[in-house]
Amino acid sequence: MSEFRPTLESKRKFSLNWGYLGAMASGRSAIDLGALALRNLHDAREFVREYGYDLEQPAARDIIRACHREAVDFIVGTFLQPGQERLIPREVHAPGDPVELLVHASHHGQQNSELRMWSCALLKVMHAIFYIDNNLELRHFNTIREQVFATLDEVIHEDDDGHFFLSDGELCLPLHHLERKRNKGRNSILLKLLQKPAYLAQDIYDHLGVRLVFNTRFECLLALETLQRAHILSITNIEPNRTRNTLLDLEAAKEIFVKYRPMLERSHDYPAELLQKMDAELQAVARRLTRADNPHSGEDFSSIQVTVRKMIHLQAEQGVPETAGQHYDVGFFFDYEVQLMDKDSHQRSMTGPSSHEAYKRRQVETARLRVFGRELSDWIVARSGPAVESASLTASSGNA
Repeated sequence: MSEFRPTLESKRKFSLNWGYLGAMASGRSAIDLGALALRNLHDAREFVREYGYDLEQPAARDIIRACHREAVDFIVGTFLQPGQERLIPREVHAPGDPVELLVHASHHGQQNSELRMWSCALLKVMHAIFYIDNNLELRHFNTIREQVFATLDEVIHEDDDGHFFLSDGELCLPLHHLERKRNKGRNSILLKLLQKPAYLAQDIYDHLGVRLVFNTRFECLLALETLQRAHILSITNIEPNRTRNTLLDLEAAKEIFVKYRPMLERSHDYPAELLQKMDAELQAVARRLTRADNPHSGEDFSSIQVTVRKMIHLQAEQGVPETAGQHYDVGFFFDYEVQLMDKDSHQRSMTGPSSHEAYKRRQVETARLRVFGRELSDWIVARSGPAVESASLTASSGNA
């Protein structure tokens, strides 16, 4: 048995990496670090092993190289203006071994600042790519999509003329517009992860979802009731911290609904004009609703957004024991979004500050600064010129 004796003797200068230790102790995100704390290539290889990749396996090296290539392509295509890719050092753009980036990212001297800055940027993107590729929800996405939309298809119906309706068998609400978000593109997921402190793939709640657009805000309220009665939405399967309402002042809506309820109850045909009249009254008295949690959403973006937890069932594998006479069932919760909007709000979201294009541009600008950091951003400006730098932000938004 080995013997140990307490000691603080060290073969090198006895010092502590206060910045790195402070980041770990305070929960600072890896994406906000300006450098790593690895001493040499041996440390880097041990880091990779603990990260989850055995470098003795050729497949692991191939995975890391493929991830590096994707990270370079993402940075060039999303964050840089054409021609700026030449600013990436060769040792970072095409390293003999991508593991060397970990050592470059740990150099603090001014002599190696370019290698450190660019290596850190590449590694941040690679880290997010590894999370995407090793997320079980994304691996089972086809099964998830089938089960989520099978539930929604029970209440969303299409007639012979191609018109859609939301119905639980009692109320039947005509839809002005229907959008099914079947999956975020890989670059969109990557871009969103790079904005988050923890940048975990399971923290993205809009991989999958549906946007239901009605003619009026009151129909959005009725749709909420319809989805509740159909048990698609319930108090037990929604994420309360992810619920956002910037569409309906519920107190004002309740007063107007009570006022007009007798007329609604006497309506034999669909009361479209009455609902529009109720909406006009609501617009006149409703208080303005805003959200502060998402800095990329336009101030005029209005919707009811609900994140729904759904139990997803995976087919039992052979050899798994049966329980109580039933095949053993493997399940996990998946979060998807239901978004309700009225026609006017949807129209506003198509152009201007609330448009998806403007939203993406703000996302790119945030992610770019977090990946590059202020130091590398200023370095690129100094070598490209402010005009080119400004143009890169505008052009990059179209590549995300």
